[in-house]
Amino acid sequence: MYLWIKALHIVAVVTWFAALFYLPRLYVYHAMARDKGEQQAIDHFVVMERKLYRGIMTPSMVAVLGLGIWLLYLMPHWLGMGWMHVKLLLVLLLVGYHHACLVYLKQFAAGRCRRSHVFFRWFNELPVIALLGIVILVVLKPF
Repeated sequence: MYLWIKALHIVAVVTWFAALFYLPRLYVYHAMARDKGEQQAIDHFVVMERKLYRGIMTPSMVAVLGLGIWLLYLMPHWLGMGWMHVKLLLVLLLVGYHHACLVYLKQFAAGRCRRSHVFFRWFNELPVIALLGIVILVVLKPF
């Protein structure tokens, strides 16, 4: 059973990260369309962003968290290891990032987001750092 849960957890992680990478990229294009006054494109981005967040990103996050908790239940000794503490901190930060994406989604939908496309290009890099850290921690278990 453990390997099935682990496999599903990995699939959920891949799906969540795909959305975590893509939604802020949509924000880059949305901000650029806003700056050019391209209303049709703006309306299109609002729909795409909402569908991605609600239909893929959030269910993936829920699956990652649920399956991760299940894995910890099966392997409770991991909670005594330092690498897991750091990994869980990174996951907690990703959940915060996920919710920050919702804040920007609502601001864009209401026409109130004033962040630049350059900001969102940098914002888009944060999950890359978390992914790198998480993979290194899980594979190498350095402490």
